[in-house]
Amino acid sequence: MNHEVLVFDNDPVARDLLSRFLRANGFYVSVLHEIKDLRRRLEKKRPSVIVLDTMTPGTDGLAALAALRKSRDDIPVVLISARGAVEDRIAGLSLGADDYVVKPFDPGELAARIHAVLRRCGPSPTNVPEALSRACFGPFELDFTTRTFLRDAQRIVLRDSEFALLRVFVKNPFKVLTRELLHDLLHHGEVPFRDRGLDVPIWRLRRIIETDPSNPHYIQTVRRKGFVFMPEGGNTR
Repeated sequence: MNHEVLVFDNDPVARDLLSRFLRANGFYVSVLHEIKDLRRRLEKKRPSVIVLDTMTPGTDGLAALAALRKSRDDIPVVLISARGAVEDRIAGLSLGADDYVVKPFDPGELAARIHAVLRRCGPSPTNVPEALSRACFGPFELDFTTRTFLRDAQRIVLRDSEFALLRVFVKNPFKVLTRELLHDLLHHGEVPFRDRGLDVPIWRLRRIIETDPSNPHYIQTVRRKGFVFMPEGGNTR
């Protein structure tokens, strides 16, 4: 199973480099840009582990960790910090961190620490999709291994962006996905979020899979919330 790591680092350059390294080493990676959004982010989707920088503007990372543990949330947390004194490490671990890594660190060491934390903590609730080889809905069949899409056994050519978007929907059926979450699942923090940035990709995809794109059955809009994929059609509005 590929575990998902939620990364928050106050340094955007370091955050980008770390995210790229973890993805290259088999992790799903999502990025948190504002520490104040942590609770809301966890309500939408729970990763396997959080990598949390303690040096954050506005709200201290230690305070964010303390708030998590006060709410009885035991999600694994690995703290990263430029504060390397013994008392700082003790403070972080005492608040409930599962590990504490001092900057600068080798990313390989952090990856090893993450694996160790995951082994100690066991399976963690997460919304990372299962490793399915294919999925079917209506007359369609989507093969994730060969990256082929069939309708009544006839191949339909999809752009890479269309395949990626359909894959996200198919692997998250019956779940209302906000625009922000959809963007994150597609781009993993590498592309800035724009509120209307998904309008054209979803319109294109609906033109391919819907009988009537203006009255969609599979990819439905949930007013003021986002979108939901209904593999059996139907109506949630």
